[in-house]
Amino acid sequence: MSSDILAKVATALPPEDSATAPAAPRIVPRPRAGQWTAAVLVLALLAFTAQSVVRNDAFQWDVVADYFTTASVLRGLWLTLWLTAVVMVLGFALGTLLAMGRLSANPVLRAVSWGYVWFFRSMPILVQLLFWFNIGALYPQVFGVRTVNLLGPVTIAVIGLTLHEAAYAAEVVRGGILSVGRGQTEAAQSLGLGRWRRLRRIVLPQAMRSIVPPAGNMLIGTLKGTSIVSVIAVQDLLYSVQLVYHRTYQVIPLLMVATIWYVVVTSVLGVGQHYVERHYARGSERA
Repeated sequence: MSSDILAKVATALPPEDSATAPAAPRIVPRPRAGQWTAAVLVLALLAFTAQSVVRNDAFQWDVVADYFTTASVLRGLWLTLWLTAVVMVLGFALGTLLAMGRLSANPVLRAVSWGYVWFFRSMPILVQLLFWFNIGALYPQVFGVRTVNLLGPVTIAVIGLTLHEAAYAAEVVRGGILSVGRGQTEAAQSLGLGRWRRLRRIVLPQAMRSIVPPAGNMLIGTLKGTSIVSVIAVQDLLYSVQLVYHRTYQVIPLLMVATIWYVVVTSVLGVGQHYVERHYARGSERA
């Protein structure tokens, strides 16, 4: 009955004339004068800064070009890259073990892992390097070998940076593992997978989405942080340019050589980090 009434009312209404129908309202975007003004000011400031850097004779760009690819600078660059790679591999290997200890059901492993992370995150890296550099004052001999002969500057740099890096890597790995839902582990347990196989085949592949971004930042930070080993006479990139400007007194251009190399390498690492993140983000919302 009600449907018949509605049908009669619909037929009784006059058809809507498209010519007399009101036009749809036109959406006018809000004026953004403030944003455009800020953008112009920022671009003008950047242009002024770039012009002052390029045209400032104190930078001595000809000297920068002369020393940019010299043998001593390239040797220092190679040592910096090698030191970064070794420290990252060893640091994350030790950090993964520490993360497993933090998540272990064993209270002793949890306490020891927590204490390691707390201690090495509390100690400044410079203090730690200087401590290892003077370890001979505490232990003149180790296994019958003089400590001075056993621990050279490069070895001390590797030990100090690795112990420091492992403390931060442990928290990165632990956070990535905790980001994986517990249901994934329970499903793997129901399939009869062992603890290490669950970790390797189920947990870590999913945790990598959370591990890669901070790990990439740590890699770039470690690359720049290796410059601190110059205080113990390790001939990295910074120490190599320091040797040159101590002889030529051309401090600014030689520091620019090191700066440009750091910028180039960190930019390459940043591009690599982007593609690694995109690889592990496949199937997620970010992809």
